[in-house]
Amino acid sequence: MSGQSQFQLLRTRRFAPFFTAQALGAFNDNAFRQAMVVLIGFHLGLGVEQAGFYAMIAPAIFILPFFLFSASAGQLAEMYEKTRLIRYVKLFEIAAMLLAAYAFHAHQVWLLFVVLFLMGLHSTMFGPIKYAILPQALKNEELVGGNGLVEMGTSLAVLAGMMAGGSLMALGDAGVTAASVLVVAVAVAGYLVARAIPQAPATAPDLRFNWNPFSETLRVMRYVTKNRTIFNAILGISWFWFFGTVFTSQLPVYTREFLGGGEGVLNLTLALFSIGVGIGSLLCERLSGRKVEIGLVPFGSIGMTVFAVDLWLARPLAATATGLGTWEFVVAAGSWRVVLDLVLIGLFAGLFIVPLFALVQSRTDRAELSRVIAGNNILNALFMVVAAGLGLGLTALGLTIPQIFLVVAVLNAAVAIYIYTLVPEFLMRFLSWILVNTLYRIRTEGLDHIPEEGPALLVCNHVSYMDALIVAGSVRRPARFVMYYKIFNIPVMSFIFRTARAIPIAGAKEDPALLERAFDEIDMALAEGDLVCIFPEGGLTTDGGIAPFRSGVERILERRPVPVVPMAIRGLWGSIFSRKDTRLGRMRLPRRFRSRLVFVVGDPLPPAQASAAELERRVRELRGAWA
Repeated sequence: MSGQSQFQLLRTRRFAPFFTAQALGAFNDNAFRQAMVVLIGFHLGLGVEQAGFYAMIAPAIFILPFFLFSASAGQLAEMYEKTRLIRYVKLFEIAAMLLAAYAFHAHQVWLLFVVLFLMGLHSTMFGPIKYAILPQALKNEELVGGNGLVEMGTSLAVLAGMMAGGSLMALGDAGVTAASVLVVAVAVAGYLVARAIPQAPATAPDLRFNWNPFSETLRVMRYVTKNRTIFNAILGISWFWFFGTVFTSQLPVYTREFLGGGEGVLNLTLALFSIGVGIGSLLCERLSGRKVEIGLVPFGSIGMTVFAVDLWLARPLAATATGLGTWEFVVAAGSWRVVLDLVLIGLFAGLFIVPLFALVQSRTDRAELSRVIAGNNILNALFMVVAAGLGLGLTALGLTIPQIFLVVAVLNAAVAIYIYTLVPEFLMRFLSWILVNTLYRIRTEGLDHIPEEGPALLVCNHVSYMDALIVAGSVRRPARFVMYYKIFNIPVMSFIFRTARAIPIAGAKEDPALLERAFDEIDMALAEGDLVCIFPEGGLTTDGGIAPFRSGVERILERRPVPVVPMAIRGLWGSIFSRKDTRLGRMRLPRRFRSRLVFVVGDPLPPAQASAAELERRVRELRGAWA
């Protein structure tokens, strides 16, 4: 996929039918729910109290299946071929929408709530399949782009479904028929498209199904919590739903009371948020360099907080105008600030959520992924319920909606700091991503030569103090770096290196005990299946060339024979952190700000062939004449 847009996936059979089927499902889910809201609220002649009661219990009815059946759905997604399960889920959707069409025409409120529960069950069953099938269908370098497209498609489909269902039902008697035809037709279309999805084999076909949903839920949560990084990523995903639930649930009243708008302005605010999420989701692939870059997560959380605070500042008081149309609102004084805030909150939310999903998918055992996603869905549902309760509680305390936005923005910052304290890897990747992408433009070649799993030794030329960050920011798998202890102890950078579990090393004459400890730690890391990266020159180049490789690499391989991958960085000589002299001395501004670099990875060598001399020759060839 190198050099290609993520949109190329929409031309492939392994992705396009699945993408379309899941988008149609999201559209239909929201079209039905919005049509139901309009029918109950405006066409059945119910009193205010009764209509309000139905409005309050509707979210609970929809969310209930996530608590009851997510664990069972995760089991089924592991045990059976996923494409067949998707088709069964789509047939279930057709049956539910036929029942919905009857309930629409019969004005049977109780039956509409039955259908709402069934659609919650539909989403519960589809969720574990939806995110577990992506790693089976996509290559690792396509995972971020594929997740970005799915989030974008889901966000826009939700918006389109809400607008279509509500608009059609608002037409009266004719609208009932139109809405019925729409939801049934979309369900049928989803099934037909799903038939084109390629097979995705069962990942745990020998798994025994546990019929007890409560004990299985506890077991699923153990899968979720056993890896701290994955668990905190899932907490981050659930926080996204908490944040989004508070914002979207407050938008109707916020639009009326603080923006002075009518239904058209409400649709605009929902559209702005959804479009922002879509844009942010698509940007993830380009900003991450087509790899799972969790450094974008803190970036997203910072943006969510900043622009949520600005939304509070933009309209802290109730509007004096009422019933503004869409265009009247757009041209009103101060409206563009609100428009920009809503788009950017959504955009940074997209940057926040996509890398977290990709992280969970890439680091979870395939045989457990569906159940982990099921556990994620349970936590998502719990956070959404808490978000709804928080909104009601803050309103009861007398806070205005802009003040509620401020509270959630502050909570978002607090939660972010807490998560990044628990898992410093998020903040470490963010700092390294900012440093590397601010100073350089990096093109990569041959990343596929690095094994996706198992131990390997990476060797690279050593040009500047930024080499480890450049390699870490380019290689998709986490790697442990062996570095000179004085570089390891550089202020600020030391936090990044320690968090990345870098291995400090010293010369035999400087600190023989540290040298021996480093070799022991390297061997232990390789024994645990990690990637280890070394710079065999033993120091930074002083002339831009490549110094002879030292024999330490051979000592490592004698103790632990593993594949060796030669790599080279081109174009770094003369940068701010290299040793090329100028009149200003070493610590100077780069001669070429945002200079272009190339990071090249060669074919792996078996340990028997990986002598220091041969590795030096390979790295020289990869580096070429461009220092």
